Amino acid sequence: MSANAEELRKLYDAFGAGDVATVLGAMDDKIDWQEPTGFPFESQIGPQAVAENIFGPITTQIEGFSVTPSEIIDGGDVVAAIGTYRGMGAANGVPLDAEFVHVWRFGTDRKITGFRTYTDTYLWRQALGAD
Repeated sequence: MSANAEELRKLYDAFGAGDVATVLGAMDDKIDWQEPTGFPFESQIGPQAVAENIFGPITTQIEGFSVTPSEIIDGGDVVAAIGTYRGMGAANGVPLDAEFVHVWRFGTDRKITGFRTYTDTYLWRQALGAD
């Protein structure tokens, strides 16, 4: 497994342990964070924007939020993860159990320069009470 794939595995573990600072620290200052159309959160540029507009809202609006990869696909500078989001809508108690595919892009300095997620936005919207 490449260094990038190993780093990504460590970042998922860090996020799961609540160490968001380590995850944000692995991002390039201009990371292009892409969310799917119809997702309740918008795409962002930069780690601070990701922290404020993605991680913060998700972890307060989804109780017990977890992101668990079941498979990491090593493509060198492009690494994909397949897994499951889980939690429960804080406002309505609707469970979230949605599969995902994450595509991560690493720069030459091993900083994450790009991220894109693919998931069932309908399940997310139900858990968040957006539908």
